[in-house]
Amino acid sequence: MPIVIKYGGSVVIPRSVEGPDPILAELVQLHLGGTRIVLVHGGGPEIDRWLADRHVPTRRVDGLRVTDEVTLEVTEAVLCATINKRLVRACAALGARAVGISGEDADTLVAQTAHGSHGEDLGFVGDVTACDPSLINLLLAANYLPVVAPLAVAPDDAHAYNVNADLAAAAIAGALHARAFIMITNVERVRRDPKDPASGIDRLSLDEARAFVKTPACEGGMLPKIQAAIAAVEAGAAASYICGPHSIVDALAGNATVVGGV
Repeated sequence: MPIVIKYGGSVVIPRSVEGPDPILAELVQLHLGGTRIVLVHGGGPEIDRWLADRHVPTRRVDGLRVTDEVTLEVTEAVLCATINKRLVRACAALGARAVGISGEDADTLVAQTAHGSHGEDLGFVGDVTACDPSLINLLLAANYLPVVAPLAVAPDDAHAYNVNADLAAAAIAGALHARAFIMITNVERVRRDPKDPASGIDRLSLDEARAFVKTPACEGGMLPKIQAAIAAVEAGAAASYICGPHSIVDALAGNATVVGGV
């Protein structure tokens, strides 16, 4: 069973950084050692910069970016043509046979229109309704390292949807029955008090995670991460891990918040 790694937009390598990225270096070594790896990336901060440069306002509801037609065009350009290919080149430079795709390819991710928790119109934001892992499985079987941008398509393929990267990665992890779904973000663990690093949580059962979602501590960008952790396990992944930008192996050993599993 593969490992699905979601590399958060807040920590993904920026264009200005020189030298190999340590997370990518480690996941490529795992890949070259025979571990089947799927990398799903974000890119929110870079999308924010592109939108700001074009004087397009950004608004979020429940941590999700409200996406009109212009924002969707920028999102596709940044995720598919910029960040995705930057990651593919970086992985290839480290020795991986990396292939960049998005959830739009081969209808890997299909979504329906999403709404905010109070019915807000989010535009071209989608909730994933189906994941077909066939393309990813073909790539894994041929010893490629799939690098996936978090976009989905409408059921009739009429247009794309902007999908939260955590939830997109969760759908992929569940469909692949991943042995681990790892979300790499800018905090070491989920915190009971978001302002207190010492309040990190080591493990949450599914029931505990569902209860945590309803607390004030689960706010902003952490909400979709916990939701994604739950969704991945419910859909078939063995366990979810939420961790900071340190060793993948360390995260699997417990240096993370583990959701589900034994």
